Amino acid sequence: MLHAARLLLVDSGNLLQPGEILVEGDRIHAVGASVDHPQGAKVIDLGEVTLMPGLIDAHVHLFLHPGSEDLQTVEESVPWRTILAEQAAKADLLAGFTAERDMGTEGAGSADTAVRDAIDQGLILGPRMRISGNAIDILGGHEDANRFNPAQHVLSNADYANSAEQIVEVMRAQHKEGSDFAKIYETGPDRLVDGEFHTPYQYTEAQLSAAVEEARRLGARVGVHAMGEPGTLYAAQAGVASIDHATQLSEETMRLMREKHIPAVPTFTIFEYFANHAPSPAAAAREQALLDYKIREFKRQVAAGIPFAVGSDVGPFPHGTQAREYELMVQCGMKPLAVMQAGLINGARLLGWDGQIGKLKPGYLADVIAVPGNPLEDITTLEHVSFVMKGGTVVRQ
Repeated sequence: MLHAARLLLVDSGNLLQPGEILVEGDRIHAVGASVDHPQGAKVIDLGEVTLMPGLIDAHVHLFLHPGSEDLQTVEESVPWRTILAEQAAKADLLAGFTAERDMGTEGAGSADTAVRDAIDQGLILGPRMRISGNAIDILGGHEDANRFNPAQHVLSNADYANSAEQIVEVMRAQHKEGSDFAKIYETGPDRLVDGEFHTPYQYTEAQLSAAVEEARRLGARVGVHAMGEPGTLYAAQAGVASIDHATQLSEETMRLMREKHIPAVPTFTIFEYFANHAPSPAAAAREQALLDYKIREFKRQVAAGIPFAVGSDVGPFPHGTQAREYELMVQCGMKPLAVMQAGLINGARLLGWDGQIGKLKPGYLADVIAVPGNPLEDITTLEHVSFVMKGGTVVRQ
């Protein structure tokens, strides 16, 4: 049994003082200001903290670390990258992230299947994972090896698919190798010219619809990298599960996202990181201008009432630090409770674990963290997790 000064009910926003959770096996049995104390139950008194559900990051890259992304995939072997991915998974879990969606191994193929399965079998520490294998991309697209000498035949970081038929073929191969969902690059290189944002689409609405239909047949979903129009519109029309990055959304796209309950996953943290770690002043200015544009557009999206989930794009910046995403979404215009509901309730739904995680309720998996202070008043408390339980097992105290 867990006892603490406070307990946050994320769905209602109620803060119980004190708060208690009775855990039986890997599930929550009871939640309240006071619950039954069965004879012989172990009591963990965590003191002056707030109990809340384990955090969810809907956009991670376990197979990336800070440094040149292209060179990682060229110079580092898949076995080495898998070892680093195991370390990344552990860092994320200890930071309070008990569930994540890995949005592409960036050239490591289905190696994420092994990481997910090892976590599930208790061989290594890590969050509950939804994994995609490689992302899917067109020839010469977003993650192709476009800046290398063609004579060297450097491999793409993604799996090629140049038609609807090829998309389906690739998805079937990835599913055979263990993928839970498909990650598709829907937009290519981004440019901000005189305040106008431009990014080419890579797949038509019909091609994305074929992917969504195949995912439905497989019992899976499609998440897309889509920075702006018209790719974001095509993604919404096709009915994808999420639109990740979502820097530019038209009124029609936002209408469809509301209607179809398609969340945007803003990934502010990666934009901030690139702006703060650019290789030159000119590059820093470009990245900062893009971030400023993104913030302005995000405020429009919040006002329009579209759904959101929380994903950080962690990997190019250090694993275990991505609670910064929750803070940035508050800084950019959302209320702390709304951000936590987006991250936990919408995140659970997006990962296909609705009714299992994201809330502290009887019958849910006992994924519980503790943070100092009150996250309703100070969202930065999520960056200071002091206790982590996943599936009824304490992994940090």
